[in-house]
Amino acid sequence: MSEMIASTNVFLNVEAKSVDDVLEFLSSKAVELGYADDKDAVLASFKHREELGSTGMADGFAIPHAKDDAIKKPGILVAKLANDVAWKSTDDVPVTTAIGLLMPGAEAGTTHLLVLAKVSSMLMHEDARKRIAESDDPAAIASVIADAVK
Repeated sequence: MSEMIASTNVFLNVEAKSVDDVLEFLSSKAVELGYADDKDAVLASFKHREELGSTGMADGFAIPHAKDDAIKKPGILVAKLANDVAWKSTDDVPVTTAIGLLMPGAEAGTTHLLVLAKVSSMLMHEDARKRIAESDDPAAIASVIADAVK
């Protein structure tokens, strides 16, 4: 599963003023990088998930996830934001890093749950959060996440 993330999937200083801006950015990148073929479908899936409950975690992280047939292969995208974005989270801290999960509709109950569990577990460790939050090296950030989802 570590092939789902590469340095080319990590974006730094992403300009966003809202959760919707972040989800729009991730949806665009999903199509640009070949994970999906319909940006609007991916965006609708991200937004639907947020309506079910916020994907904001703690310490400035969020794990938005999209599951849709427009997504052709599983992937993980990282958007390190240029500024804090208000996002309902478990600790009410604004989000600075969004780790977007992209899953084909057919993998919603399998690969999706496994990857979500592994990324969530990774974020429970202060060392991993710190390594991602303090790094401006896309390869290093991708490596932390790839190690978590092996």
